[in-house]
Amino acid sequence: MRRPALAPALVLALLAGGAQADSWPEARRVLPLGGSVTEIIYALGEQDRLVGRDTTSNWPPEANTLPDVGYVRALSPEGVLSVSPDLIIAEEGAGPPEAVSVLKAAGLPYVTVAERHDAEGVLQKVDEIAEALGVPDKGRALHDRLAADLKAAASRAETVGEPKKVLFVLSLQGGRVMAGGTGTAADGIIRLAGAENAMQGIEGYKPVTDEAIIEAAPDVILMMQRGGAEEAPAPRDGAGGQLSHGAAKATALAMPALAQTPAGRNGALVTMDGLKLLGFGPRTGEAAVELHDLIYAGS
Repeated sequence: MRRPALAPALVLALLAGGAQADSWPEARRVLPLGGSVTEIIYALGEQDRLVGRDTTSNWPPEANTLPDVGYVRALSPEGVLSVSPDLIIAEEGAGPPEAVSVLKAAGLPYVTVAERHDAEGVLQKVDEIAEALGVPDKGRALHDRLAADLKAAASRAETVGEPKKVLFVLSLQGGRVMAGGTGTAADGIIRLAGAENAMQGIEGYKPVTDEAIIEAAPDVILMMQRGGAEEAPAPRDGAGGQLSHGAAKATALAMPALAQTPAGRNGALVTMDGLKLLGFGPRTGEAAVELHDLIYAGS
C-alpha cells in the first residue's frame, strides 16, 4: 500500500524523538482482532470500514453479522486473509505469534494496541485506535466521553469506607476454582469499582486450592454471565469455560471451599456480561459503576 507523505510537523516531531503512531485514514477494509478493538471502532462511528471480526467481538450486536475469522488467541493466517483486509488492528496478545508473523510478512499494516487494565490504559487504547484509523477528532470526542464515565466511576469508588474483598472466578472445572489474580482485567475492574481483589497472592488466572480460597475470605464472588470462553475476552493463559448465568450461582455456592467464605455464607455472588466486565473498551466506566453497585448493594 502506498503511504501518504509525512506532514512537515510530523517529520519535525519524529526528528525530535516524539512518539507518533502510524495512521491509515485511507484504509477501507479494516479487520479488528479483539472484542474491545471492535467495540471502540463502533463507538468511533467507523464500523462501515470493517470487513470481519474475531470470535470474541460480539458487541454491539450488529458486529455479529460480520464474517468471523476465528478466535483471537488461535488465529490462522488463511482465516484472517480470507476477508482481504488492508489494515489489521489487534489487541496485545492476539496470536499465535507464528500467525502474526505471517500476517506482518504479507506486508499488511498490523497495529498492536497496548493492553492495560486501568483508566489510563483504556483511554490510551481509544487514542491508539483512533490514530490508526486516521480519525483523531472522533478519537478525542470518545476519549473525553469515556474519561467522564471513568471519573464518575472513581467518584463512586471514593465513597467506600472499608473496601470489600472480591474473588473473581473465571471457571469451575473438575471441582477446581480458576481465579483471577493480580495483573488481570478482573483485578483492574475490581479496583476501578472501589473493591479489593481477594487473590492478591497469585498473578494471572490460575487454579487455586480450597485452603487459599478459605484464607482469602472474599466478601463477594464475581463471575461472568456468558457461557463459553469464546464469548468473552480470553485471559492470556487461554483459560476459560465459565458457567452460564443460570448455573453459576448454585454450582459455585455448592462448592465446599466457596461455601465456607463470607461470600458463600451470605450468598453474595454477582455476575456481569464478560466483554463489558473485562474488555476495557468504551463501556468500562459504565461497567465499573455497575460492578460497584452490585458489590455494595445493601451496604
